[in-house]
Amino acid sequence: MSTLSRFLKYIRIDSPSDPKSGLTPSTDIQLKVAECLKAEMEELGLVNVRIDKGAVYGILPATDGYEDKTKIGFIAHMDTAPEFNGYGVKPQIIENYDGKDVLLKGSGHILSVADFPILQTLKGEKLITTDGTTLLGADDKAGIAEILQAVETVVKENIPHGQISVAFTPDEEIGTGIHSFDVKGFDAELAYTVDGGDWESISYENFNAVSAVVEFNGYSIHPGSAKGKMKNSQYMAFEFNSLLPAGEKPEYTSGFEGFYHLTGVNGGTEKTTLEYIVRDHDADKIAHKQVVMQQIADFINTKYGEGSCVLTLKEQYRNMKEKILPRFEVITAAENVIRALGGNPVSEAVRGGTDGAQLCYMGLPCPNLGTGGMNAHGRYECITEERMEKCTGVILGIIKEFAK
Repeated sequence: MSTLSRFLKYIRIDSPSDPKSGLTPSTDIQLKVAECLKAEMEELGLVNVRIDKGAVYGILPATDGYEDKTKIGFIAHMDTAPEFNGYGVKPQIIENYDGKDVLLKGSGHILSVADFPILQTLKGEKLITTDGTTLLGADDKAGIAEILQAVETVVKENIPHGQISVAFTPDEEIGTGIHSFDVKGFDAELAYTVDGGDWESISYENFNAVSAVVEFNGYSIHPGSAKGKMKNSQYMAFEFNSLLPAGEKPEYTSGFEGFYHLTGVNGGTEKTTLEYIVRDHDADKIAHKQVVMQQIADFINTKYGEGSCVLTLKEQYRNMKEKILPRFEVITAAENVIRALGGNPVSEAVRGGTDGAQLCYMGLPCPNLGTGGMNAHGRYECITEERMEKCTGVILGIIKEFAK
């Protein structure tokens, strides 16, 4: 197989996750991907291949004489984002892309250079897009294809290597699949997620993440006799939201700037609930953001009566940087490989989280490598064969680097 043929095979297997199911995996359809990958891993000669709580694990044993080398691992996720249609992916393949606007033939939408200037840098490459009716699934089936293609190359070319652990996880897009990851059984000292970004990217910083649920309790009465009696929970919710820092929203921030993001609203006169995600790379700043939300909740309770506003904050994940720095060889190795391939390593802070962020705090240092994918989670998602092959080369180079 080639990286591209693997990718095209995987994206045609539907696998959106579901944030509301409460199950692991959150959708049974992800198991179809898992079974497909299990069979391929066994065919490649990996051992201890198994599916456990939706995740697929396998190990390529070290070459004789290389058992003392650092055990490394590679991880990608099988689910696609539930925010946009992930069923019935029909990719468009454009040979020798001309760098101009692309008609997405299934919907009539235009993948335009004006909106996505990066397209101009893809001129001459083989471009894979959606037909406009679905996302593509490069996030993260490109990562899966690149990992397995690198492993196949190692096997077929008898490249000396230390132990290589491989895992493909469910439910990364909803942040829950990694909770039951078997770090001990995975059996790696260092690992990489392969999940987003261009082929030169290495990410070892991400947001500290907190979820916030704010419940407002009002009092409903017939509006004809409501004077001096009704307490409308919706107005309290509007007031709470208006008191958050106006400039600290995702649409106004970039780089290392954090934000408060309102993700859900549900309610009526009697009861209203607001749901937020709160993000910042800096630990002190994420703590301050939580204090700000609590101060606003206290103000609402003072104004409208105790119990009018109930704030529940929950840590979701933390910045991986503090766990990566003591094992910085995991970054140095990747940078060396990218330079050897003619690239310029780019370390960008992730404005989000990765499975690797959680794995770092489970005892497995795990930065992120790029897949070459662009515009994830929507109809404008795309990737090129050449970028995928570069990413495959990075993985293969890291395997060789740790075998030195």
